Amino acid sequence: MSSPVSMPNLFDSFTDTWSPRLIAAVNDHHIKIAKIDGEFIWHAHPNSDEFFYLVAGKLRLEIENQEPVVMKVGDVFVVPKGVRHRPVAENASILMIEHESTINTGDQVDSTRTTQVKDVRK
Repeated sequence: MSSPVSMPNLFDSFTDTWSPRLIAAVNDHHIKIAKIDGEFIWHAHPNSDEFFYLVAGKLRLEIENQEPVVMKVGDVFVVPKGVRHRPVAENASILMIEHESTINTGDQVDSTRTTQVKDVRK
């Protein structure tokens, strides 16, 4: 059995943005946290939905052919699989739930923003 993990301590342990940390796994889904600031790239995840929970800061999810979703701290939003989107943030901290095979840049795998998730599970 594993021990509880402090979310505030995890967020305090890093400063880099757009570099997700894997904090837990539930079946075939990963729970990740990240600090994000500025604009990300337009992308879609063709095989999986993407769950966002805004922990701190400001987050607007721009979604193709739709009005942007403006999130407040404590809000949850799911981007359906295959939907092109782009997070735009101002000093935000987020929690995401994604299928374990999900790449942060989705269908844009040749982007300079594509990163490997850092596994910080104990």
